[in-house]
Amino acid sequence: MTYRPALMDTALGDGAALSDGAAELLRRLRGGRPVTRAGVGAETGWARATVNARLDELLATGLVVDAGVRGGSRGRPAGRFVFNAARGGLLIADVGASAARLAHCDLGGGICSQTTVDLDIRDGPDRVLELVTSGLASLPTRDELPAWAMGMSLPGPVEHPTGRIVSPPMMTGWDGVTVPALLEPRLGVPVLVENDVNAMVWGEHVLAEEPLDDLLLVKVGTGIGAGLVTHGQILRGARGSAGDLGHTHTAGDVTDREPPLCRCGKLGCLEAYAGGWALARDLVDDGLEVADVRDVVAALQAGDPRAVRRVREAGRVLGIGIADAVSLLNPSEVVVSGGLAVAGEHLLSGIRERVAAFSLPLATTGLRIRVSSRPHDVGVVGMADLVARWALDPARVNDVLARVGAPT
Repeated sequence: MTYRPALMDTALGDGAALSDGAAELLRRLRGGRPVTRAGVGAETGWARATVNARLDELLATGLVVDAGVRGGSRGRPAGRFVFNAARGGLLIADVGASAARLAHCDLGGGICSQTTVDLDIRDGPDRVLELVTSGLASLPTRDELPAWAMGMSLPGPVEHPTGRIVSPPMMTGWDGVTVPALLEPRLGVPVLVENDVNAMVWGEHVLAEEPLDDLLLVKVGTGIGAGLVTHGQILRGARGSAGDLGHTHTAGDVTDREPPLCRCGKLGCLEAYAGGWALARDLVDDGLEVADVRDVVAALQAGDPRAVRRVREAGRVLGIGIADAVSLLNPSEVVVSGGLAVAGEHLLSGIRERVAAFSLPLATTGLRIRVSSRPHDVGVVGMADLVARWALDPARVNDVLARVGAPT
């Protein structure tokens, strides 16, 4: 099934493209806080006529709307203007190893509808992308929120910004695939592809009540990965592979066994000790009938002492890798998310113990280590915000507006 976004055929008309200044003002207004013309002038230093002209451009597109007046102590009440998140919609696919969370969001990242689809990432791009597109097509949508863009996160190394998958350890058949080239013809909208943990750490950044500009998120699910926000920006590295914590190596004194073989072909990777698939392997050796990370969680929640022991050991192993990252990056928070985040203190106690023992004292001063408050949909939240910023970027917004047409 091919998803057909509800795009309009009408063009905006000659001369309706946003100026650079209006596009920059849109970027400032996207946070949703109502502003006045005087407030915009004070913040930007623009002359009154410039502010008026740029606001008028945005009002004509429907991306900014009149929010009414605010009374003052003297003079005429000041008119207020606000970003219109309901001007369009976004399609979001947060794809993991065994399932994808799909959502239809507004331009502010608010989730309008969502569902979960079971899949196996090892089935390859044709099968997985078919499940994603058919799942998106089945979502309830609002007619007034036509799709403007699509964002997809994937559990493997993603070359940024091309969306090409590069040597993924567990994504059979995906190596070298440029995902936007496959999805854009099906969906009829531009597609942004991101690593899943980058989307998750950005979701934590977006959801934070207080500024959280230096953050490390560790996803512990079938595999292990890390997302990094430094100085308020995602740290991707030179090619987009920063944060591959799962394939770093642990200190030899963590366990007394021989280094296990990882799925990447190397020995002793962090993931080969503490990933969900590794825990399932070890619990089978312990006599439990488990197949994947969901079975591991079920055994843990049932109080099976073998599952408790293995998860606590995984926490100590993880703590070694996280301790190195804390010393290198000095985050203000470490957030644990993913399928094993529900393990709570069984997992966190070992992490905290090893981080305290092996990280630099200054790096751990005031450091908070916690489980994500929204481990199931934080990736959707982050991906929605990333793709909204991308679609409305000054370098791209006019192409998007020309595609979707004038407001009705």
